[in-house]
Formats: sequence, C-alpha cells, structure tokens
Amino acid sequence: FIFSAYFARVIAVDVETGTAQWGYALSLSGLIVALGSPILGAIADRAGPRKPWILIFTVACAAATALLWYAKPGVDSVLWTLICFGVGTAAFEFGTVFYNAMLPDLVPPSRIGRLSGWGWGLGYSGGLACLVLSLVAFIRAEPPPFGLDPGAYEPVRATALVVAVWVVVFAIPLFAFTPDRRATDVRLGQAVREGVAALVLTMREIRRYAHIVRFLVARMIYTDGLNTIFAFGGIYAAGTFGMAVDEIILFGIGLNVTAGLGAVFFAWIDDWIGPKPTIIVALMGLLCVGTALLLIETKIAFWILGMALGVFFGPAQAASRSMMAHLAPRGMEAEMFGLYALTGKATAFAGPLLLGWVTVAAGSQRAGMATALIFLLVGLLMLLTVPAIRANAGSAESRS
Repeated sequence: FIFSAYFARVIAVDVETGTAQWGYALSLSGLIVALGSPILGAIADRAGPRKPWILIFTVACAAATALLWYAKPGVDSVLWTLICFGVGTAAFEFGTVFYNAMLPDLVPPSRIGRLSGWGWGLGYSGGLACLVLSLVAFIRAEPPPFGLDPGAYEPVRATALVVAVWVVVFAIPLFAFTPDRRATDVRLGQAVREGVAALVLTMREIRRYAHIVRFLVARMIYTDGLNTIFAFGGIYAAGTFGMAVDEIILFGIGLNVTAGLGAVFFAWIDDWIGPKPTIIVALMGLLCVGTALLLIETKIAFWILGMALGVFFGPAQAASRSMMAHLAPRGMEAEMFGLYALTGKATAFAGPLLLGWVTVAAGSQRAGMATALIFLLVGLLMLLTVPAIRANAGSAESRS
C-alpha cells in the first residue's frame, strides 16, 4: 500500500509505467518461487524441521525490505526498488511453504479451519498495527522524527525499516514457543537427493492425486486475481481516485480490519461446512464487490466498497490453506505445500502482466484492474469441479 504507490507516483516516470513495472517485478519473483518451492518442500519433508528454513527466508525478507530505504525519488531508483521488492517477495513466499506445512502438526483436522482463519486474522491485525504506527509516527508526524526530510520522502522510505524490524521481532515467538518436527538422521545432501526423487515420483504418479491437482489448478487461477488486486490496490487508489500516501495508509488500515474480521468469522464456517463452500462464498463476494469497484466514480464509494471487499479476502486465503492441509497426505505436507506455492506462483506473472499490458494499451487503470476479476471467475468455475472436504474430517470426498 505504501511502497507500490510511492514507486508508481514518485520513482517511476509516470503512474501507468510504474504500474506495469511493478507488475513485471511481481511476475518475475513469482516465477522464481514457482520453480523453487516444490523442490524445497520435498527436501524439507526428508530433513524434518521447518523452522530452520523459515529462519533463513525471514532474515532474507527483512533484509531486502530494509534496503528499500535507499529507494530514493526519481527514475535512478527504479531498478534498485524493483530488485529489493522482488527479492523480499520471493523470500516471504518461500518461507510460507514451511510455515503452512506446520499447520497439520499443530491441531487435529477438526480445528484446522479455525487455526488457519485465526492465523490470517491475527496476521491482518499485525498489519493493521504496523500501518497505524507508520501513519502516526512517520507519515503524519509534524515534524517527522529523527530529522527525516519530507522533501526526499524519507518518512515514507523509513516505513520499510519499520516493517523490517517488525518482521524480525514478531517472528521470535514462532521460533521460541511453537513445536517443530524432530530432526532426522538424513543429512542435507541426502535430503536434497531424496526430496528431488520424491517430487519426481509424485509428478509421475500425479493421477493418484487428481482431486488435489484440480484444487491446485483452481487455486492457481483465482489466486492470480487475489494477488493482483492486493498488489495493485494502492496504485489503483492513488492513480484513479487521487488518494495521497496518508489516505492510502488509512485505506489499508480499514482493509486490514475488515479482512481480519472476515478471516476470523469465516474460520468457524470453514470447520462447520468445509473449506470448499467457504472459498466459493468468498470468491462470489469478491466478484460482486470487485465489479462495483470498477464502476463507481467517487472516493467515498471506493472507501465503502473497498472495506466490503476486505471481508472476503481473508476467508479466501485462509480456507484455501485449510483445504490444502486437509488434502495433503501424511508425511508429504511440505511437499504438497511446495506444490501449493508452485500453483500459487506458476502463473503469478499472468495477472500482473495482463494488468500491465491492458493498463498501458487502454491508458486506463480501471481497464487493467478489470482483468483480475476474470481470474477470480475462472478459478471459481474450476473449483466447482473439485470434490468437497467433509467438515471436521481430513479426507476428500464427493458430495453427490
């Protein structure tokens, strides 16, 4: 919400070009994650513990984020900003492979939906707190703290340092208190060989997991739409509705509130009726509200509909993770969540790339953002063909 808008409006040559460049960087980082995640997941299943992997990628993510401090105004900073953004994004996504794989080890199947949903909800509350701190302590502070120069956009750039420290500090409870799998006797080199071999075997016998494949393909498509909306929401607000940085942060705060509340509320629904119906409801809500957002003209209408959109963001993400946790065979969690990350990123370039092309070709951000809804619709239709997950169970079955 902060740096995407700052990049498009202040660093890039113009808003449309900046929107496209941000999309290209997001696409490239997604491709890297898509290629690496399944292999890393398969290796981790052989090695055992998840936390060492999470530590590596958490540090990488925080470091890349902190280096955004050097993203100074002007086109000379375009490449630097995009590299830091791409590396940080890729590190974060790699870390979530192992983070998500911990889910089935922490609670029984009947509570996976709640843990996943509450996790997303608390994540949004953390984002909310960080946004409020950035807004009050840096963006709107008069005078800015530490002698920061508003003319050089230093208060805006300093929010990257806040986020980097925030990530490190609030990762500590995970490492200090959350149980992890025991280490195996398998050394790293052997884990690499066995992990790659296991992944190759899984791909050869993919027909055994046809129901998982259909879900992953559906998720791949609708996640393109979700990620595109999330990545370009701040840019759209700035370019189409003329929202300033502090307004965008306030909008982000409101969106975090509604998304967090949606994730927490729908968590019970997930465990009650199952993750598939929960995802369907969320996608239908996103489609309806998203269409309205492309048609309205006033800033107040954008605020109202944007908050409504947030309600369905959290459930779509949390229930997808819950469904994968239910579907993953025992002992293959990290490998399956590696494939989950693969399908979340395999075509991640498609949404931002299409948005960038359409935005430039039509000279309109509205036209570009409309492409995200196509991905949501196609993913929803594909999801309807996936067998349902029985509520309070850990296996897939058809409901006929």
